[in-house]
Amino acid sequence: MRAGIFKVTLLSLALLAGNSWAGGGSPQVNYMLHCSGCHGAEGAGSPSDGIPDMRGALGHFLKAPGGREFLIQVPGTSQASLGDADVAVLMNWMLKRFSPAEVPAGTPPYTETEVRRLRAAPLADVPAVRERIVAALKAQGISID
Repeated sequence: MRAGIFKVTLLSLALLAGNSWAGGGSPQVNYMLHCSGCHGAEGAGSPSDGIPDMRGALGHFLKAPGGREFLIQVPGTSQASLGDADVAVLMNWMLKRFSPAEVPAGTPPYTETEVRRLRAAPLADVPAVRERIVAALKAQGISID
């Protein structure tokens, strides 16, 4: 019963925002529809289940070689049923929402063109790429779980 109410609530939010299931709405609505099922409403994830906590960490990925690309190429982002422009807006919103202090000064926002290019090259081995990025961050004195 609760799952049904939750689905109706999400559908109502999407319709009120002028959104379709494929995106086109506000980044907050797109986050709720496409990301919060795993990462939670506040971006906490479930680290014990392999779903990273984005709070205070997401922006650090922009400090490591390949990290910017990684955020778009992970399956949840690269395979989302959103257009490239919506993904760019959503990722820029997520960085500001969950990790603003960690985003390096002067970092350009994601663009539709960049997202399109990166989504066309999804990662074959997500854990290995993430491990390499986390190691590069650790070498900079930044600890990511």
